[in-house]
Amino acid sequence: MTELRLIAGIELGGTKCVALLATGPDDVRDRVTVPTTDPQATLAAIEGVLDRWTFDAIGVASFGPVGLDPARADYGAITATTKPGWSGTDLIGRLTARYGKPTGFQTDVNGAALAEGRWGAAQGMAAHAYITIGTGVGVGLVTGGRPVMGWAHGEAGHMRLPRAPGDTYPGWCRFHGDCLEGLIAGPALAERFGMPGDQLPDDAPAWDLFVHDLAGMLHNLVVTAAPERIAIGGGVTAARPYLFPKLRARLVESLGGYGALAEWAEDIETRLGTPGLGTMAGPLGAIAVGLETS
Repeated sequence: MTELRLIAGIELGGTKCVALLATGPDDVRDRVTVPTTDPQATLAAIEGVLDRWTFDAIGVASFGPVGLDPARADYGAITATTKPGWSGTDLIGRLTARYGKPTGFQTDVNGAALAEGRWGAAQGMAAHAYITIGTGVGVGLVTGGRPVMGWAHGEAGHMRLPRAPGDTYPGWCRFHGDCLEGLIAGPALAERFGMPGDQLPDDAPAWDLFVHDLAGMLHNLVVTAAPERIAIGGGVTAARPYLFPKLRARLVESLGGYGALAEWAEDIETRLGTPGLGTMAGPLGAIAVGLETS
């Protein structure tokens, strides 16, 4: 019997980071959460956790953008992020120098998508997607068991979309203004509507705009890649499951019964939903990334 590899997984998020020691969802040895502040303090706190553990490999699933091409000088680093102070932070160089272990690296959403395919609701699927909505908006797309990559990883959270009539909010994203992240990420909701998303009443008109904007991105994702399933995680939707029926209805209407997507939409209740791994999709994403190291 092959011995299971013990992974030190690090999910690096815009608000908090989760360090997980595990071989998989049924064998979690330890879990520690630290706040995401400045790079030095945050990484020092994570290293303080890892220094106590014994493990075979490290998996890092990080907010981005990040450098994923080993042939490029920015490999292993956070690049031009909207998170103040983090651009240019070399994650993998620092961890490999300290621990000397095989270390895998992916975006947080790609990691979560890999975990959903390995252990969650996307098992056995050829193509599926994972979306997170929190401090930012990220999209991980997996086909053939691998995250989709071109010259760099995709940034579908920064799509530009048709605006709702009368919506003139200029957007929060410092790169693109009113891209999707600039409209519905946590900081955008707070700025756009005058209060944090978790304080907005469930019946606030703000959520109609949220559904309009997110459904536009879902339409583009479906007509571009036709994923078998789309999971939406992150704090915004996790606290408001009632948004899913509205998103499903808007997406089906938007697709308009076109071609093979008409049959796809007939199963919309299972096509679009929460992650099978729940709130553990992100931390287990880092474990999935670590398991793919050699």
